[in-house]
Amino acid sequence: MNIACVSAHPDDIEILCAGTMIKYIRKGHKVTFIIATNGEVGSPTLPNREIAEIRHGEAKTAARIVGADLIWLGFPDEFLFECKETRLAFLNALRQADADVVFTHYYDYYNCDHNTVHKITNDVGIHLTIKNIPTKNPPIENNPYMYFMDTINGIGFEPEEYVDITDVMGQKKEALRAHESQYTWLKEFSKVDYIDMMETQAKFRGYQCGVKYAEAYKGVKAWPRGITKSLLPQYV
Repeated sequence: MNIACVSAHPDDIEILCAGTMIKYIRKGHKVTFIIATNGEVGSPTLPNREIAEIRHGEAKTAARIVGADLIWLGFPDEFLFECKETRLAFLNALRQADADVVFTHYYDYYNCDHNTVHKITNDVGIHLTIKNIPTKNPPIENNPYMYFMDTINGIGFEPEEYVDITDVMGQKKEALRAHESQYTWLKEFSKVDYIDMMETQAKFRGYQCGVKYAEAYKGVKAWPRGITKSLLPQYV
């Protein structure tokens, strides 16, 4: 299968679902990371263009560690809005990935870009097959199934399905460490070690489902995307 993961910022995927993506890849599935914004506000000292370039490089490194392809949309960080331009960009990227399964943000109150990505990705999920909405990449054959990822620190999220990531936790950490600029900045800005934060969340989700480390999801229940089985990596 082709798996697409759509996130707001560089490093969101590594925090919330990189373990699951690694497990898909190990089973022979193809994974594409689609990152909406360029991360240009992610520094207290560097100018926008410079930190955006750094974060693009970090995202490439992290995707390579996971084994995923990367599509970089490059919209301004913290100023992502739903409009025709963004809808078509997301639609084109998902068609490029030829997605059978799509992962994206759940609606939360942590970040405006997360919420915008959630809405656009969910909305265009049933447009991917429509020929009368043209993009550079052609329509795909079937509507992909969709999963919503956990929220940052799990706030307001009630999991429906879990993936045991115990055996790939080391690789997940390595991918997150690739985002060195954010690890340093968040230690100063938020007084948080976000690798430790990610591991704590994975451990908490693991306790919930009886393993050491896990990632958590909700499947989208909406026609015409419903299915009668799970498409998480332990089943496919």
